[in-house]
Amino acid sequence: MIMKASAEKIETCKCAYPLGQCRRGFKGTLVSVCPLAGKDGYDADELELRLLELGFIEGASVHVLHEGPFGRDPIAVRVNDTTVALRRSEAMAILAE
Repeated sequence: MIMKASAEKIETCKCAYPLGQCRRGFKGTLVSVCPLAGKDGYDADELELRLLELGFIEGASVHVLHEGPFGRDPIAVRVNDTTVALRRSEAMAILAE
């Protein structure tokens, strides 16, 4: 189950980083998903459901495999055994440590 991170949780969990800020080669564990409304035409609930369907669940292992050539967008991320391409703005909703 994906947990929506509150502002308090994000502030207290200093070791978690938005996946959209991580560089190629980053390996970690997914902590939570905290989507923001109004990004890329998705509302927060729709983005959360989409990420859940792609396998971004709490405790999953994540590895940033590739960054696009211009503006480092999109990124290729391995979630457990699945490789997914995401926009950086979508990846900003995913917190990993």
